[in-house]
Amino acid sequence: MRFFVKLCMGLGVMAGIGYAAFSAGWIFVAPTPGYVVQQANDSYYEQAERAVSARITDDFAPSAKNVIIMIGDGMGVSTITAARIYAGQRRGLDGESYKLAMEQFPHMALARTYSHDFQVSESASTATAIISGVKTRSRLIGLRQDAALGNCATVAGQGTDSLFDLAEWRGRSTGLVSTARITHATPAAAYAETPDRSWEASIPDEREPAGDCRDIADQLVNWSEGDGFEIVMGGGRTNFIPQNLADPEYPEKLGKRLDGRNLVAEWEGKSPAHKVILDGDEFAAADFSSSDRIFGLFEPSHMRYDFDRSADPGAEPSLEDMTRAAIARLSQDPDGFVLMVEGGRIDHAHHAVNAARALGDTNAFDRAVSAALDMTDPAETLIIVTADHSHTMTIAGYPRRNNPILGLVESGSGVVSRALDSKPYTTLSYANGISACRSSPEGMNCERRDHTETDTTDQDFRQDAVVPVQSETHAGEDVPAFASGPGSELVRGIIDQNEIFHIMAYASGLVDPVRE
Repeated sequence: MRFFVKLCMGLGVMAGIGYAAFSAGWIFVAPTPGYVVQQANDSYYEQAERAVSARITDDFAPSAKNVIIMIGDGMGVSTITAARIYAGQRRGLDGESYKLAMEQFPHMALARTYSHDFQVSESASTATAIISGVKTRSRLIGLRQDAALGNCATVAGQGTDSLFDLAEWRGRSTGLVSTARITHATPAAAYAETPDRSWEASIPDEREPAGDCRDIADQLVNWSEGDGFEIVMGGGRTNFIPQNLADPEYPEKLGKRLDGRNLVAEWEGKSPAHKVILDGDEFAAADFSSSDRIFGLFEPSHMRYDFDRSADPGAEPSLEDMTRAAIARLSQDPDGFVLMVEGGRIDHAHHAVNAARALGDTNAFDRAVSAALDMTDPAETLIIVTADHSHTMTIAGYPRRNNPILGLVESGSGVVSRALDSKPYTTLSYANGISACRSSPEGMNCERRDHTETDTTDQDFRQDAVVPVQSETHAGEDVPAFASGPGSELVRGIIDQNEIFHIMAYASGLVDPVRE
C-alpha cells in the first residue's frame, strides 16, 4: 500500500497526521485523516482544493460516516428533463411537473466535464476526476495528465489515490455496483490505474514493457488497498475468465483473458468468505447481512437494459436491487463505507440513438437513488448524484402539454406538427448518430424518414439524428450534481468536476481541507 508521503522543502505541519518536517525527505505515515495523496501537487488537484476549501465555513466539521457517489453515465440535463416527463407519464401523472428523487435533493451544482485534452470528454477521464480529484487525458483511468495514452512507460509517478483507496486505509468498507461491465471506465476509476481504458482483460504484447501495466480485471480482483472490496456487482464475466473457458450461462461465449488465468476462481480462492454469484437466483439466495465478500458477475458483457430485464426479471437483479444489497452489506461496518452506484447503460442507449431505453434506464437509476435515500441516515450519509458527461439528445418542437415524451410532436390534441418536408417529427432527436439520413454514393438527395405510421414510442425506435456517425457522441455541456447529507452544502454554483472528489473527501474526513 502507498503509505509514503513526499514532503516538500519548507513544509511545516501536515494537518491531521501528527507529523512535522522541515526538510525534504520520505517518512512513513499511517493512513489517518490528513494523509497527503500522491496527486497532491497536480495542478488540477490544487485548483479544486482551493475552490472547495474557499466554500468551507469556520464551523465545518467532517461528519459523513458514509459516502455514496451515484453516477448516471451520460445523464445530462436533457436526459434528466426527458426522464422526469417519462417517469411521470409512466406513473399516470403529469410528467412536466413530476420530480425525480434526485431532483428533490437540497443542494445542487453544475459540473464542468472537460478533460485535460478534450472539450467533450469520455467516461475514463471524467470518472477519474470525480474519484481522484484530477483532470486527465481522455481514455486514461486513475492517472494524471502527464501519462500518455497507451504508453506504459509514462505511468510511473503519475498515479493517484482514489477515494476508495483512502476509505480502505481508514478501515471503512467499500463497494461497487454498475449495470455496465465492472471493468468499464467508470467503476474502474475506483481501483485501477491504466493508460488505456480498453485494457479490461489483456494488454497488447507490444504495450507491456517489464510488466509496468496490468489489465483492469486483474487490478480489481487483486486490489491491494486495505482489506479489499466487501461487495462488487455488475457485468463483464468474460474479462475474468480465460479464452478457452465458456461462459456459465451462454456456452457459445468464451472468455477474453489471454493469460490463461481464471480470476473468478482467484476471487473465490482468497478466503471462504469470498463468494461469487452469477444470476438472479444466486442473488436472491445470497445473504447480504453476513460477512461474505460478494462478487456478482451477472452477464458476459454489460447487464441488460431495464426494459429487457423487466421482461425476464429473474435473470438478473435490477440496479435498485443491487443498490439495496450493497448498502445492506456495507452498513454492517461501524466505521462507515464508500459506495459507487453507476447506471451505466443510459450512455449505451444514447450511443444507439435509442431514447426509450436511455430514459428507461434513467428511471431505473432514479429508483436506485430512492433506495439509497430510504436505506441511509441523512445525518451521517453524503449522497451525490451526478453524471460523467452528457449526450446530444435534444427536446424540441413545441409539443403540447402532456404530449408523450417519446411521441410525435403534436401542437394540439391530434394535430401533428410537420416540418418543411411535410413529414412529422419527434420531440426527442439527436445532433448526430447512426439514424441520420445520408446521401447515396450516386449523389441522390438525402431524405428524412417519414414517421407518419411509425410507433415512435416503441422501445426499439431510434430517434432521428442530424449528422451521420456510426455511434452517437457525447456532448460537452455541464452536468448536474445533486447532493444530500453532511457536506452537501459544498455542492453549489458552477464547479469543476474534480471538485466532487474534494467535497466527498472533506465531508468524510478522508482528506483535510486547506485552511488559512
